[in-house]
Amino acid sequence: MLQLNIKNETSRLRAVVLGTAKSNGPTPTAEEAYDPKSLEHILAGTYPVEADMVNEMEAFHAVFQKYGVQVYRPEIIENYNQIFSRDIGFVIEDTFIKANILPDRERELEAIQYIIDQMDPNKVQRPPEEVHIEGGDVMPWNDYIFIGTYKGSDYKDYITARTNLQGVEYIQSLFPHKKVRAFDLVKSKLEARDNALHLDCCFQPVGKDKGIIYKSGFREEADYVFLLKMFGKENLFHITRDEMYHMNSNVFSIAEDVVVSERNFTRLNTWLRSKGFTVEEIPYAEIAKQEGLLRCSTLPLIRD
Repeated sequence: MLQLNIKNETSRLRAVVLGTAKSNGPTPTAEEAYDPKSLEHILAGTYPVEADMVNEMEAFHAVFQKYGVQVYRPEIIENYNQIFSRDIGFVIEDTFIKANILPDRERELEAIQYIIDQMDPNKVQRPPEEVHIEGGDVMPWNDYIFIGTYKGSDYKDYITARTNLQGVEYIQSLFPHKKVRAFDLVKSKLEARDNALHLDCCFQPVGKDKGIIYKSGFREEADYVFLLKMFGKENLFHITRDEMYHMNSNVFSIAEDVVVSERNFTRLNTWLRSKGFTVEEIPYAEIAKQEGLLRCSTLPLIRD
């Protein structure tokens, strides 16, 4: 039986689901694109090829092995994108919550059923249908649960809006002892540089008291100010619009002092090292073309 335990984003990782790029399928058509960044690369003929993405994910896997982390992989579905395991579910404390994802991604959940079968069935939750929530928007942070959402009245018009206010209320009802804080994110169907697909596209904590943040990813300045006050300006690394586009806030913590990052994130990686972090640099620029990076590819199950 898996003893699930996730209380924050940075405690020492013991077990994780890492997505897979094997049998990823053909390049989607423009009509099939879920987000503006994928669309951009489909139209430009620069959409990533499977072999490159497999290599990038194997580099990530090797880092987990180096730190003795138990890694689970989804069962392979032929010709199907299964890279972003963060979208399909997430753990808070000792509870696994299945995400209500875009309907044609339901099979991705089936591919990790063998892992869910190892959990206490009383600790596996599936929200009601009207509740939209994806793992990229959910960040447990000790006493808090941070959740990215979109509060606009035109929510249903945005395929890039993945978590609704019912999702926020649902998490609050499951964890009444936690302080649930919703952040209203900027969405765009057309311009990837102005689309915070999930909360981890514009904010992520690292270490014990630091974070990476993109101010313009928040629709309400009050949400940004809340994080500024909570973490302290000197502890926040502010990324630019271009760095947000390249997913600089979407790194992944193996421990409070170990961060896996993309090797091209020169400015960020220099800052992290200056703050005492060990930075494990890997190539992940091809996968980034699908508007997802390291955090998106992982579903942590157990941390200390």
